[in-house]
Amino acid sequence: MMLPLAFQSDWGNGAVKAALLAWLVAQFIKFTTEVVKSKRFDFTYFVSTGGMPSAHSASVCGLATKIGLDNGFHSAIFALAMWFAMIVMFDAQSVRRAAGEQAAILNQIVEEVMSKHHVSQTKLKELLGHTRVEVFAGMTVGIVVGCLV
Repeated sequence: MMLPLAFQSDWGNGAVKAALLAWLVAQFIKFTTEVVKSKRFDFTYFVSTGGMPSAHSASVCGLATKIGLDNGFHSAIFALAMWFAMIVMFDAQSVRRAAGEQAAILNQIVEEVMSKHHVSQTKLKELLGHTRVEVFAGMTVGIVVGCLV
């Protein structure tokens, strides 16, 4: 059976390694921080969205950094990776963050309505996006990992 390139022998090229490792480092930081804060072990936080640092930002910046180091920062493939990273980071701190804020407001409305009427108790996921600081921290993690891979 032929495995995808990312999982062959050394699990792929340096850019794939940098992106995956940056994501893992960022998620581990979030997970560890949450365990220390809440004093409980909740594995779901390791794979959740939102929080500090942004794993999406870390991943795309690790990818772009490694591509730049391997192919040159003036190459077309680096320009593509950098532009992709900028779009992902903008989306994380604007569109996804706004969706999370809307979810919080809707959850509050549902709670108020539930106190008077019976409605579904399903809550919307509020931790979707990131602040600019969280995106910057993710970007920093990604660049450092990209340089180290």
